[in-house]
Amino acid sequence: MSAVPQPTISLPTPNLNSIPNPTTLLKTLSSSHSLAHFKQVHAHILRSTHSPSHSLILKLLSSPSLPYSLSIFSHLPHPLPSLSTPFLRHLSRSSKPEFAFFVYQRLRNEGIPIDRFAFPPLLKAASRVGWLAEGKEIHGFGFKSGFHSDPFVQTGLMVMYVGCGRLPEARLVFDKMSYRDIVAWRIMIDGYCQSELFDDALELFEEMKRANIEADKFVLSGILSACARAGNLDCGKAIHDYIIQKELVIDAHLRCALVTMYASCGCMDMAQQLYDQMKPKNVVVSTAMVSGYSRHGRVKDARLIFDQMVEKDLVSWSAMISGYAESDQPQEALRLFKELQILGIRPDQVTMLSVISACANLGVLDKAKWIHVYADKNGFGGSLRINNALIDMYAKCGSLERARNVFEKMTSRNVISWTGMINAFAIHGDANNALRYFQKMKEARVEPNGVTFVGVLYACSHAGLVEDGRKIFASMINEHNITPKHEHYGCMVDLLGRANLLREAVEIVETMPFAPNVVIWGSLMSACQIHGETELGEFTAKRVLELEPDHDGALVLLSNIYAKERKWQNVGDLRQLMKERGISKERGYSRIELNNEVHEFLVADRNHKQAYEIYEKLNEVVSRLKLDGYAPNTGCVLVDLEEEEKREVVLWHSEKLALCYGLINGAKDSCIRIVKNLRVCEDCHTFLKLVSKVYRREIIVRDRTRFHHYRDGVCSCRDYW
Repeated sequence: MSAVPQPTISLPTPNLNSIPNPTTLLKTLSSSHSLAHFKQVHAHILRSTHSPSHSLILKLLSSPSLPYSLSIFSHLPHPLPSLSTPFLRHLSRSSKPEFAFFVYQRLRNEGIPIDRFAFPPLLKAASRVGWLAEGKEIHGFGFKSGFHSDPFVQTGLMVMYVGCGRLPEARLVFDKMSYRDIVAWRIMIDGYCQSELFDDALELFEEMKRANIEADKFVLSGILSACARAGNLDCGKAIHDYIIQKELVIDAHLRCALVTMYASCGCMDMAQQLYDQMKPKNVVVSTAMVSGYSRHGRVKDARLIFDQMVEKDLVSWSAMISGYAESDQPQEALRLFKELQILGIRPDQVTMLSVISACANLGVLDKAKWIHVYADKNGFGGSLRINNALIDMYAKCGSLERARNVFEKMTSRNVISWTGMINAFAIHGDANNALRYFQKMKEARVEPNGVTFVGVLYACSHAGLVEDGRKIFASMINEHNITPKHEHYGCMVDLLGRANLLREAVEIVETMPFAPNVVIWGSLMSACQIHGETELGEFTAKRVLELEPDHDGALVLLSNIYAKERKWQNVGDLRQLMKERGISKERGYSRIELNNEVHEFLVADRNHKQAYEIYEKLNEVVSRLKLDGYAPNTGCVLVDLEEEEKREVVLWHSEKLALCYGLINGAKDSCIRIVKNLRVCEDCHTFLKLVSKVYRREIIVRDRTRFHHYRDGVCSCRDYW
């Protein structure tokens, strides 16, 4: 072992007071936590002509100052294991477990005996500070000393190897044990859980049952935690049945583990039943319930639990914010984050990632800028994960320039950083830069992964770069040894479908090595819709419905196909079916932010406080655009209405209402930014191009799949979307 620097501290000078007897000194030390008192007692001991008792020395070694205790130990002549081993145990549990190695070094250097009971605390100290090399040396010394078969030493070795992240070595020690008590099983199972090797943990638990070892509540809690994190509900239920069968007492600790398991696995009814039986309810189990409900789309239930919590920590706040962010309620997530700030609770990286995600989902640039400034001011600016999230946020908020600035300022980048930047270019229709950064990524010797290729293929698809897409798909297999998954084949179907190469797209679907999923059939279905291929469109829509009978997009497309062919009876039958099944077409909405307030509009929305002015502005805009050749395209209105009614429906689309609100209230030369949850229709696309020309305004619209930058009557998508 390399030399460990010894801490230095001066020992006290004896005073001239009368020397109390040893019993008095021991009582003084037992009732004192002051270093000054310990030094005073030490001074009395040094003046005494009698040797101090064993118990007095041990008490002195437990002084509040670890360096002082070490200095005392270093002056003890030839300390026996009865002194050194308890002192090692004390140090291994202290705030400075590495100090145990000072003692070990002295014992080894001076040839002072070390008994078998000294090994567990030494190994525990190595585990706590992650000193694998020192732990291995102690393992070797224990073997030479003949303690390799001692169960205490073997258990200590397992603790050390698990603590240092060396599970194979820990398992080797475990497998060689002649006798394994419940502690050994627990350490090994916990080790697998901590390393996220949940299948190994569950397999070892089954082996434990076969060995007729009775599991205690700590093992069961560990296994339930593994089930929760692996999402293994069947195994979790089996553990619950085992607890009931063995008639084990379900204390608060075990009940908390059961609730967390059921909540993590989405079995919220059972989780709620067990949760209701808990009194009192602690913050950990309540947070698990919030996370469980949020993860499975029941955000209202999550908020109910959250609001009832007497005590909330940062984890519970983060869980609720994340729930809103992931449930398409970004404004609620940001509102809750504001509350967190008012309470003076400082967010951590997990919270910030959820807030950035919410802001990206909202798509509002001013909010994005504020979040970025906040992250930098609060010390998150150097975090790789935060910067990767900021790239995505700015891209989704319509500022490719700011996304690129974050990327260029990063001192270190990983595959996620490069992929994020490529995806940013892709969704903004800048395929040339997406391909250029893909090349730069390879030059930087960052190996692209499957997600990277989805981004590059997406860029090619939305720019009509068919040949580039084909080459990249081939290179993924031949140069990077990445086996294409459904999403890669889906990109190729989309690429060929958008380019009206529908026959080739169908060939890919028919020859791919696995059955096409809803996404792939959906890509082909969308291409048929774009190019008016009703026969193939009907076929693909029916394939989608075979896989997902309640797929609203396929039902609506089928209805639209029948409407285009004026088969109103078929349209009526489909809509009746949708009504009976409770399926409705996703409602289109558009958001626009002005003066730090987000305004949301639906189709034909008249609920806004400025509704009258908005519709007046819309009439004015339509009149001006008609002078430039605009005529409402009613072809996208697939309901049986009179032509005049169809024109009104088209003109009242949500993005037109949001645009008019921006024209009324925004600064004259400012960019109008709109977020639309569905694909922009052909009429709105033409309308927005003409507005950008006639009113000389830059307009940026984020729809379901990409960004459209309108300027001077031209869109960045080049009408290819």
